[in-house]
Amino acid sequence: MLLMQIPSSDKMPYSQFGTTHGAKTRMDSHQKDRLYQKGLEAFNSAHFYDAHEHWEEVWLETPNPDKMFLQGLIQVAAAFHHYSRANLLGTRNLLRAGLLKLDRFPEVHGGLEIEALRVGVRDWLADLEAGEIAESKTPPQIGRRGVK
Repeated sequence: MLLMQIPSSDKMPYSQFGTTHGAKTRMDSHQKDRLYQKGLEAFNSAHFYDAHEHWEEVWLETPNPDKMFLQGLIQVAAAFHHYSRANLLGTRNLLRAGLLKLDRFPEVHGGLEIEALRVGVRDWLADLEAGEIAESKTPPQIGRRGVK
């Protein structure tokens, strides 16, 4: 399957994006930025349900292609929430769906290091499919460009 590569965006986070066509603006750019950041902080703190909720609020008011990017992040967050509840099938299915969306974007997008996240998700998928998730295994973190 041939996937279209989405051009890179180094801007972070989503203040440069408008709302979807026909939608009435509910959030200003500062609110969107704050929720995007809160989602990233929640994800990297293993609060995956919260990350999903914060990003979903931004997703509702974001047009494509970044709507698809956010949906990929949301699905990965939801996958790890499912993992925390011992739902391995849900984990695997959502990791696959999120990865499919994130694969359309460059290595760095929205100020985030997406390639490292994709590598981590692929590693988790391989372990899930092999039935070998170590108890000590932790979900990947999402790095920011230029932030170590």
